[in-house]
Amino acid sequence: MATLIDRLAYKSYYSYMDANKTTTRVSEEELRRLEIRIDELINTCEQLKEENRLLRAQQQAYSGERATLLDKQEQARTRVEAMINRLKALEQSQ
Repeated sequence: MATLIDRLAYKSYYSYMDANKTTTRVSEEELRRLEIRIDELINTCEQLKEENRLLRAQQQAYSGERATLLDKQEQARTRVEAMINRLKALEQSQ
């Protein structure tokens, strides 16, 4: 992978220099710094992809849990309403 990065770095740099009519050559140290930075960015990107995957899975789990809780809440509400109606009926019959 480093050789691909080296080729891309050289190509990008020299394309930029040609476009600006500059004849400055990039040093080995500058290329090494660029390669290190690109590697860091690749690692950061991979970490962010994994974090995003985990967050999506967590969000899906929470959505499922929320749906279950809403269903339970509706069942409880229905039972409470039924109890209130029975109590009212008992009160009216006495």
